[in-house]
Amino acid sequence: MKQPGTVSRRSFLTATAIGSFAIVTRAQRAPEYKFSQYHNQTAESPLHKRMVEMWAAVKDETGGRVETTIFPENGKNPGSDPAVLKLLVSGEIQFFTLMGGILGNVVPVANIQQMPFAFQTAAQAHKAIDGPLGAYLREEMAAKGIVGFPVGAFDNGVRQIGGRTRPIRVPADLMGLKVRVPDGKVFDDLVRAFGAEPVTVNSSGIYGALKAGTVDAQENPLAYMDLFKHYEVMKYISMTNHMWSGFNMLAHQASWNKIPADIRGVIERQVTRAVRLQRQDQQVANDTSRKTLAGHGIAFNEVDTTPFRKQLTGVYASWKKTLGTKCWSLLEAETGRLA
Repeated sequence: MKQPGTVSRRSFLTATAIGSFAIVTRAQRAPEYKFSQYHNQTAESPLHKRMVEMWAAVKDETGGRVETTIFPENGKNPGSDPAVLKLLVSGEIQFFTLMGGILGNVVPVANIQQMPFAFQTAAQAHKAIDGPLGAYLREEMAAKGIVGFPVGAFDNGVRQIGGRTRPIRVPADLMGLKVRVPDGKVFDDLVRAFGAEPVTVNSSGIYGALKAGTVDAQENPLAYMDLFKHYEVMKYISMTNHMWSGFNMLAHQASWNKIPADIRGVIERQVTRAVRLQRQDQQVANDTSRKTLAGHGIAFNEVDTTPFRKQLTGVYASWKKTLGTKCWSLLEAETGRLA
């Protein structure tokens, strides 16, 4: 006779089978929310690696309710950043990371992030973007149907000038050079101020443009030049430290608003964590890339930035007028007086 509280072997196996089926069913259940996340870095970059971790954590924390497909190098999109920005604005994709100088084509005040010689270090830029200046930019993004995140600026780093023809030591060395720039007006203004010709080239096309001689030089953080193997088509890197750049985590506002508050909270928390970790990773990557690039034969030179800054008086005055007193004041509260 079966004792009270005991379970027969058949009952145990039946219960186990039912439990196993339930677990499998939950694991295989289709997610409630499927998102696309684009960024322009390689799959080997710190940005991509932290983003993979971030969305995996979101999926885990929401019990599989969210599934996100990540597209490095913008999914090889022919138009790259500007084209993918249009996809975000239209709601065809839900998440994107983008530099302020390109986002500025839709949200004009975002150009403030690329103001030349404004931020001396990446850490100084992070403090500004995480503070009142960043809050103001997010308000302006919202007016254009884009969501920004309180701690949402992944790092790219401080930008340097790399080229194939000659090192840049003084502003006159840029005279007449064709310099690759992203699709943003701040970059155009910067290059023209030194008598160079800006040439807009998609990030994935920089290597080919340098190799073909379509451009003489480019400007990017060191890790970027290393990851995309630009050392194969360049000879010089001048440490101009002329601009900080980062990747703003962005969401399509209408899509974001449809997500339940609890899931939005999970995403925001995981974005903050990923941003902080990636910033550390990127600093290490930029620091170590100098040695790596030098090992590939790249000649480095240090640059006195004082004469470069002096030549930008007109650029600062123009952008101060364009961006408005509030935006400019928030920047100078972090950087000191620019113009």
